Amino acid sequence: MVDSWERARRVLERAGLDPGGLAHLRPLTGGTYNTVEELRLTDGTRYVLKIPPAAAVPGLRHERRLLVSEAEFYRSAARAGVPAPRLVSLGDDFLLMTACPGDTWDDSLTAPEQTALRTELGRRTARLHRVTGPGFGYPSGALGPLAPDWRTAFTAMVDAVLDDARRYGAWLPLPPDAVARTARSAYGALDEVTVPCLVHFDLWRGNILVDRSDGAARVGGLIDGERMFWGDPLAEFVSLALLGDIKEDEAFLSGYRESGGRADFDTPARLRLALYRAYLYLIMLTETVPRETGEDQMRWVRQAVAPELLAALDEIEELLGGNHTA
Repeated sequence: MVDSWERARRVLERAGLDPGGLAHLRPLTGGTYNTVEELRLTDGTRYVLKIPPAAAVPGLRHERRLLVSEAEFYRSAARAGVPAPRLVSLGDDFLLMTACPGDTWDDSLTAPEQTALRTELGRRTARLHRVTGPGFGYPSGALGPLAPDWRTAFTAMVDAVLDDARRYGAWLPLPPDAVARTARSAYGALDEVTVPCLVHFDLWRGNILVDRSDGAARVGGLIDGERMFWGDPLAEFVSLALLGDIKEDEAFLSGYRESGGRADFDTPARLRLALYRAYLYLIMLTETVPRETGEDQMRWVRQAVAPELLAALDEIEELLGGNHTA
């Protein structure tokens, strides 16, 4: 059995911090893959420690070496001046970062606070998207080296999750080959993306901290950057409007555009957005198998996510003038 305190002390020592200063340790909930713990030292400093699952634990292909991608996100967010944890130390079996102020975005916020926060989030996200990378794809190398173009990178990402679905026998509302055919028909739109930008790809409310320490609610930190990749900024809009439509989020889009973000929804952009929606929803459906999702959660995923996957595929076919076939 793992001694969490002893493990935390070893990590602190490797990070050049005094292991004897560890005063408090508590598990953090909400994650679905890594083990996450908050460490508090005697001087009041707070850190967050992430430990990946053992190599034998099943997962999706793109989930290998997730902490490498997460560390890259935090380095990049620091460059952009966006509130996020700051990387302290990274090893093969751990990631140590600073803790951000605030609590997870929840339903306690008033309507005016929600509007102000969505506008601020739009500005923050636009700043993230100014950071560019050396190539396209996952910096972890989980699916191979970074690609020279977005089409190569993204098609490999889709192929990988469809391979995972086949390997695990995951339930999908259409056969994987039918999903692949429809996705393939829209791949030409990917060629419009020529600059590999920083994409968090998991900016749902659970990964946005809201800080009220100064009175007014503000974004305290964008966390859990382990799903980041270098790619099309438009892909960010999927998790920002999870199971919804970003075009209806006027406050976010206003802040995003004010800070220089491009948010046009012409036909090529809508095709790409539909592809990115399909990709995320394929992940959400497929990961239920290696996660050993419980019956109630599995039922919710099938009822809530599967229709969104079908809607994304239908939109591709409608935009291209085709008919939906399995």
